[in-house]
Amino acid sequence: MCWQLLRVAFDPAPLRRARGVALRASAPPGATHSVTLSPSLCLAKHLPFWSLKYVIMAKFRRRTCIILSLFILFIFSLMMGLKMLRPNKATFGDPFGLELLPELHQQTHLGKNLDSQNNDKINSETNIKNLKSVEITLKPSKASEPYLEELRPLNYYLHVFYYSWYGNPQFDGKYIHWNHPILKHWDPRITKNYPQGKHNPPDDIGSSFYPELGIYSSRDPSVIETHMKQMCSASIGVLALSWYPPGTNDENGENTDDLVPTILDKAHKYNLKVTFHIEPYSNRDDQNMYKNVKYIIDKYGNHPAFYRYKTKTGNALPMFYIYDSYITKPEKWANLLTTTGSQSIRNSPYDGLFIALLVESKHRYDILQGGFDGIYTYFATNGFTYGSSYENWAGLKFFCDQFNLLFIPSVGPGYIDTSIRPWNAQNTRNRISGKYYETALGAALHAHPSVISITSFNEWHEGTQIEKAVPKRASNTVYLDYRPHKPSLYLELTRKWSEKYSKERAAYAFDHELPLS
Repeated sequence: MCWQLLRVAFDPAPLRRARGVALRASAPPGATHSVTLSPSLCLAKHLPFWSLKYVIMAKFRRRTCIILSLFILFIFSLMMGLKMLRPNKATFGDPFGLELLPELHQQTHLGKNLDSQNNDKINSETNIKNLKSVEITLKPSKASEPYLEELRPLNYYLHVFYYSWYGNPQFDGKYIHWNHPILKHWDPRITKNYPQGKHNPPDDIGSSFYPELGIYSSRDPSVIETHMKQMCSASIGVLALSWYPPGTNDENGENTDDLVPTILDKAHKYNLKVTFHIEPYSNRDDQNMYKNVKYIIDKYGNHPAFYRYKTKTGNALPMFYIYDSYITKPEKWANLLTTTGSQSIRNSPYDGLFIALLVESKHRYDILQGGFDGIYTYFATNGFTYGSSYENWAGLKFFCDQFNLLFIPSVGPGYIDTSIRPWNAQNTRNRISGKYYETALGAALHAHPSVISITSFNEWHEGTQIEKAVPKRASNTVYLDYRPHKPSLYLELTRKWSEKYSKERAAYAFDHELPLS
């Protein structure tokens, strides 16, 4: 078939001449040749030499152009894709595309003096084991920080629980809370099956996750500011500050009341408000509660960031979350929170909205008897308690509506406290790349709550934080992280649902107004 095509398309004489040239050029003198032509090469074998060269070069140029065009298209697509991942106004941030490489992204914030210590490929921010006396607090890159002009309005009906109890040697002279002890089970037979002692920072901390800011101190002003920026970027309007009265503290920390002025100032800079989450300090009762509420309002009540909630009657009242309120008898609370109580705070300059923690179903009636103004559920563990179970929220909202109480369900991104309670794995709630959090937020919105609270911004011990976390591997521990998503995943999800909640609440809550500025 090849020869027939050639005879039709070409003069056979040049073909014979071309074949003779090829044979003479390649054959040694006196050699006898037996040549078999492949049909696919038939045309090329019998073209004149100049024609053969032209055909080969044309094919080469065409193939080269195609390959070069595809390569240029690939590079262009890659550059455009990386550009879309970079904040619009980050003109002088990290090198282009660096955010995609966590280990390199973290290296840029350690400084050249730590380059020789970079043995940890997952997260170089934590390679500080050779620094004996100085704790380095890492700052997020400019590209990862929110820009004020890009921020959306805050939702003052979305609150987040915030903890200022962390410390490190640089700011506090020692580690505080990061070295949390491993708690014992109440059954000694179970306790003996688990490790004992304390965590040993910086590589071994009392958390299953590792913060992007490193092992920070809550006294570091730059850390406080970064936290406020992150909350603001998430459209959170109010932080509920964990608080102990002066001279008291939790058993693993120190008193932090002296930090309140700085927290208020930094919050105000980002239009955030601050309310107080009063912890179960030693011997808490109606009498010292009156004194402590008075102390808070007298000292901080005139600050522009101090939170007040406007009720349907038009009163703008401070709000106080009371953690573990159920451990105090309702009669004691009634002394403080009812108009006829012996220590009544009602209708005084120190009146407020007092929100009780509901754990069990029976607590509803204790809360009513105690004179509280609302309930919250705190725990980020669906099914762990009656109050934290999503299926009960509609009923709790109905109960609150009947008795004119505020209903404040608490949602969280997940729960894991096995770093400090290794025997409590059954209560772990996997984050499922944000799906657990979104399910909780959806359930809360469905109940039409007065306020939604988030557990938590930075309770690292129980793994409920929405603060940025990063990959980290230590000698004996591989920490959890938010991959394949960015460290800002839960801040972004919070912003998304904050906006949704703001729109939905406006449709059903005609009896409330925004808090005073």
